[in-house]
Amino acid sequence: MLVVRDVPASSRFYQQALAAESGHGGDEYEQIVSNGEILLQLHAVDVEHHHGRLADPDRPLGNGVLLWFEVADFNATVEQVRATGAPVVRDVHTNPNARQQEIWVSDPDGYLVVLAGPSEYRPRA
Repeated sequence: MLVVRDVPASSRFYQQALAAESGHGGDEYEQIVSNGEILLQLHAVDVEHHHGRLADPDRPLGNGVLLWFEVADFNATVEQVRATGAPVVRDVHTNPNARQQEIWVSDPDGYLVVLAGPSEYRPRA
């Protein structure tokens, strides 16, 4: 679950970047889903619900957090994430450790999002 300042804006970003869809919708809470599986949950920073606040709204969000998603079609994902207008932090490159292509972008709240293609290191059956 990711705490964000604007759930609908973050939802649009993640839906487009991950070719996913809304599984809940709303201004306070959202589920980003693909093929019936939840990829990510979003929660408004200033909403307490039954559990109290999940983050301090007066502190910066995302410091030290990288959200990492492995995607099946890396090239299509790069096009999708570029279409969001998200700032590119590290453009397309090959990670020498994971042996996969990656692109790093910032989401609407400044969280680093790493989108990675399939790894040669972990071949799929």
